[in-house]
Amino acid sequence: MKIVTYNIHKGRGMDGRISIRRIATVLSAIRADIIALQEIYGKCSGYHGQVERLAADLGLHASFGCTRHHHLRPYGNAILSRWPILESHDMDISDGGRERRGCIRADLKTPKGPLHVFNIHMGTNYFERRRQIRTFISSEKLHQNLSGPRVLVGDFNEWIRGLTTRLLSEQFESLNLELHIRRKRSYPGMLPLLHLDHIYFERPLHVEKAELVLTPLSLVASDHLPLAATFKW
Repeated sequence: MKIVTYNIHKGRGMDGRISIRRIATVLSAIRADIIALQEIYGKCSGYHGQVERLAADLGLHASFGCTRHHHLRPYGNAILSRWPILESHDMDISDGGRERRGCIRADLKTPKGPLHVFNIHMGTNYFERRRQIRTFISSEKLHQNLSGPRVLVGDFNEWIRGLTTRLLSEQFESLNLELHIRRKRSYPGMLPLLHLDHIYFERPLHVEKAELVLTPLSLVASDHLPLAATFKW
């Protein structure tokens, strides 16, 4: 089972060009079973949604969590899945007057049984993230109606070990990229300096391999690189 997390930056690449087709090409080559996307537009009147376009191009089921409206278009996080999505829930982790942030939970029906996938995008401010992670950890949607393991992925905007890492490590195992690859920084795309994208998971899942997807196209398609992990159950 391969899972990828990817902040697509609204489809805007490092060259300033917006191309959801380019994002689809990057994702198609990864051949992931589950795709978590941040900074993506959903469908609205007069516009084709990026979520729906990618799901159609890749032949996957999709669930979209609207965090806010950006240029009058629904904007937030999405989960695409090779397997049926039984149910999905939006989680609001916004902090005060700062930019609205959210997480989407999708309950999947996989060949091995139920799987609960959480896709989160946290804030850029240190104190904001401390409040957000406490909101997230205490949310009923993180703990209720669980019938399988949980996977938490996304753009955490935390590049050094802080409260977010410590609290999540009490409940989840963390993907340690140093065990799999030498290079672990995923942002910005062409010259990565920071490790913002993370994957947390529960047993009986365990990581078989992991990679930052480095191709000529992925280096320019977004300001983040895709982070992929292959799990055994």
